[in-house]
Amino acid sequence: MFGIDFLLDALTPLNLLLALGGVIAGTVIGALPGLSATMAVAVLVPFTFAMPPATALISLGAIYTGAIYGGAYSAILLNTPGTPSSIATTFDGYPMAKQGRGDLALTLACLASVFGGLVGAICLLMLSPPLATIALKFGPVEYFWLAILGLTLIAALSEGSLVKGLIGGGLGLLLSMVGVAEVGGDIRYVGESQTLLGGIDVVGALIGIYCIPVIIGLVANPDPHLKSASTGKGFRLAEAIGALMRSKVNLVRSSLIGTVVGILPGAGGSIASLVAYSEARRVSPRQDNFGNGEPDGIIATESANNATVGGGFIPTLVLGIPGTPPDAIMLGALLVQGIRTGPTLFSEQSSIVYTFIWGLIIATVLMLPVGLVIGRYAFRFIVGVPKALLVPSVAFLTILGSFAIHNNPHEVQQMVVLGIIAWGLARAGFTPSPIVLGLILGSIAERGFVQGFLIGGARGNIPQEFFGRPIALGIIAFIILGLLYPLISARRARKARTTDTDRRP
Repeated sequence: MFGIDFLLDALTPLNLLLALGGVIAGTVIGALPGLSATMAVAVLVPFTFAMPPATALISLGAIYTGAIYGGAYSAILLNTPGTPSSIATTFDGYPMAKQGRGDLALTLACLASVFGGLVGAICLLMLSPPLATIALKFGPVEYFWLAILGLTLIAALSEGSLVKGLIGGGLGLLLSMVGVAEVGGDIRYVGESQTLLGGIDVVGALIGIYCIPVIIGLVANPDPHLKSASTGKGFRLAEAIGALMRSKVNLVRSSLIGTVVGILPGAGGSIASLVAYSEARRVSPRQDNFGNGEPDGIIATESANNATVGGGFIPTLVLGIPGTPPDAIMLGALLVQGIRTGPTLFSEQSSIVYTFIWGLIIATVLMLPVGLVIGRYAFRFIVGVPKALLVPSVAFLTILGSFAIHNNPHEVQQMVVLGIIAWGLARAGFTPSPIVLGLILGSIAERGFVQGFLIGGARGNIPQEFFGRPIALGIIAFIILGLLYPLISARRARKARTTDTDRRP
């Protein structure tokens, strides 16, 4: 069904060249703060209209997967997520870079990204029809509980103070409610400003919350922004492979998490990486190291966010429902090419879809040499760039990235204001991650709750709507487990310390 003929079609010189070029272009674009994978795909879609359908899809898929990985560069070296999917990579990537292990962090990110991307693409190849049916069973209530599950990650992302983490998450939820409500049309928290009617743009807010404090910190601190690697190696492949082998369970688990989250329409790599990071931290015997340069954190986030590429294509191709924002752009490209997505796609136009999937696998493999070569020089380059050049360059990219999303100068103003507020909150001990998590998940939770409430009211049984669906009950069980596990883990740790004390002479 998806045999050697389609693989050979994907291996033609033109397809290989476009896959390689797409990965390089996507990696470079993704590494620039604010220029997301969605933007990279959208800008380059018109260049594919004259190409054969399979070749066009391979080009766009290569750009997409390269951009998702490219976000790790600025996340690790500048503490600035290049793409929203790289938010969680900053947690341990930048601390590793500050310790002089940035080259190791980049190599780990590359290897984990390739593995996660291959898992997602292989699942796309093998399991598209059966996995896509699962997405059809997710209604508003399931998305509400899924968002609540994501909000429980605030406990894991709160560095130092859980109370401050919860306050930050609440602030993010408030920001998500600014503007016209998606369901009902109520106008909230806009004051006299007409520019806030459209709400707070998530990507612009993310750029401000993460980038502006970094820029202010670079200006305020006279010390070098990064330490040079003591070993002076361009990339530390043997060490990275050893770390992956020691964390192979984390690697596989995070890749599967990314694939499953990618299948859920609208979730995307940012949620997948946060879920994978939280799970890796929850089960790790080195929980205290997370946030201080723990390699398992990078392995979890980068394998998960790249696995969403293949996972997101499952509902896109089989159901015509975009799994992630870049998939929505590619769905439009499919329609321009005259390709109709749906269950019949795999039977009536199998040569196109399977050639594309094999091309996506090839592009993911090509990401390994591309990532290692770029990473070999990226760390040395960023370390060597003087602050007088680095700070204005990053500032320019943040302004350009926030403006280019919708060509709206008001979103640049929002970005700067939120960034200054985030800087002030950081000095008071509030970390940005809970705020961003609340902002991302707030609209999903609100939309799911209101729609579920209306549906339950129409059926005359609201509790049954929220607590009587099998998938919803399964997600609720995970929520309870996530809330109780830290308490159980702390109790076990206290018991172990007590036992060790009793055994001492």
